[in-house]
Amino acid sequence: MIDFRREIGARIAGTALIGEAGLGLEDVLELMEVPADAAMGDYAFPCFRLAKALRKAPPAIAAEIAEVVGAEAVGAYVNFRLDRAAFAAEVIGAVAEQGGRYGHSAVGGGKTVIVEYSSPNIAKPFHIGHIRSTVIGAAIARILAALGYEVERINHLGDYGTQFGKLIVAYRRFGSREEVEEAPIATLLKYYVDFHKQAENDPSLEEEARAAFAALERGEEAERELWAWFREESLKEFTLVYDMLGISFDSYAGESFYSDKMQRVTDELGAKGLLEESEGAQIVDLDAYGLGKALIRKSDGSTLYITRDIAAAVYRKEHYDFHKNIYVVASQQDLHFRQWIKILELMGYGWAGDCIHVPFGLVRLADGAMQTRTGNVVFLLDVLNRAIEKTKEIIAEKGVLTDAPEAGGSPAAEEAAAQIGIGAVVFQELHNNRIKDYVFDWDRMLNFDGETGPYVQYSHARAASVLRKAADAGFDIAAEADNAAWEALTGEAAFALVKLIYALPEVVREAGEKCEPSLLTRHAVDIAQAFSAFYHEERILTDDPSERPFALAKLRLAMAAKQAIASSLALLGVAAPEKM
Repeated sequence: MIDFRREIGARIAGTALIGEAGLGLEDVLELMEVPADAAMGDYAFPCFRLAKALRKAPPAIAAEIAEVVGAEAVGAYVNFRLDRAAFAAEVIGAVAEQGGRYGHSAVGGGKTVIVEYSSPNIAKPFHIGHIRSTVIGAAIARILAALGYEVERINHLGDYGTQFGKLIVAYRRFGSREEVEEAPIATLLKYYVDFHKQAENDPSLEEEARAAFAALERGEEAERELWAWFREESLKEFTLVYDMLGISFDSYAGESFYSDKMQRVTDELGAKGLLEESEGAQIVDLDAYGLGKALIRKSDGSTLYITRDIAAAVYRKEHYDFHKNIYVVASQQDLHFRQWIKILELMGYGWAGDCIHVPFGLVRLADGAMQTRTGNVVFLLDVLNRAIEKTKEIIAEKGVLTDAPEAGGSPAAEEAAAQIGIGAVVFQELHNNRIKDYVFDWDRMLNFDGETGPYVQYSHARAASVLRKAADAGFDIAAEADNAAWEALTGEAAFALVKLIYALPEVVREAGEKCEPSLLTRHAVDIAQAFSAFYHEERILTDDPSERPFALAKLRLAMAAKQAIASSLALLGVAAPEKM
């Protein structure tokens, strides 16, 4: 597809005045703007920067350049207007040619990127608070893959640490195998909560738990068998959620995977003079960098998150030779990441700067925050199932599914409810700027009229409905493509939609570069809204043979809009129903 911005930039860069000012094509492209007021044109080049070098007033420079390139000078700007019909033909042709790969590129070709996300704690509930890392990380991984990167998706399970000592003690004191096997996460959560209640009156339990975890770290058979069983049972429940969300991983190597790799870390820190003794523990003093003291090994010899994360980073670099190593983890852990990345730098690893923390804010319930220790949690599996049930209620109440499912054709109402309900949850997560906290809101999330997943899905289904009706009316859009009258797409509504479709590849690139899926989510809303405006302002289908070429152009645009929405939703991990 033609890069119109670059084409216009090249025309400007080829003028004598630009050469005299010492600017090149990249300088011109950096200066070019898209006017806030569409009436001023589609692209604009401001001439202020040239004034000093050319010793001329910016409006005079703009007038001279405009005359050479055949554009319009307005004050200090050279304004360009696209040939709307030719622009529409180019964009729609590119979408038709690329299909489901529209918006993809090869900018990351030959480079491996690791994305670590989700990473729930074994034997603890997979609750609504985990959805942000899970969904944001999965979207980032899809976007980067669409940009041509070789993406390694890692679920760094929280399957190590003192909490396992607590669970082992709790299980031995008041647990049973039958209870765990019947409801693994709920039961293990109960044991964890009960442990803390009993520890308030019996502090010796904490010491017993530390001893149990130390035994686990030493590889004692009894403790290791219990730990492996807790891990296996927990993963069974986690997988139910991942399957519902359509999320998969290349590796489930969690903290325990690095248990035999941490001695190397502490040895290396010691050899490089970075390790210090402090009250029997081992630390790295980062006070000089404003990062406090990083605890590497406790006085009882047990390790911490930071030790395992350093070992994991070294292993990943040696194993994957990553271009970037991305961690999608809550902003609450910012100090932790700053500490261990600084330690990697001090260890002399030049690639430390390629380890990137992608933080996000918290999701809160209307009645406050969640706490695992008190049992005040909302299971993510329950949220997804409730979203499906609430969607069924909306469908039944409002008759949202306007096209009845056909045998062997469109999804049945059950499947449609799952696509819409789960899609609504995912879309709400990704519509918010990831760094912001937000309150989980059922009513807003399942709204079919707002900036929501159901609204975008409905726009896709509406475009699909238009295309089905066209086929029923005898239109063969692909075969008749050459007969399309592109001048039918020069109106404001059609042109606005074409411009948004054209911008999609750049939005995908920016979303990947910034690890910010909300850019793509909001662009999908923009395309859906623009399609709705086009749909309402233009009469697409017609029985008049003389109008057929115009109808074909409009149908081709509807097809391109449908594909752009579908491509966007696919990268976000949201289904695009053909019927709603």
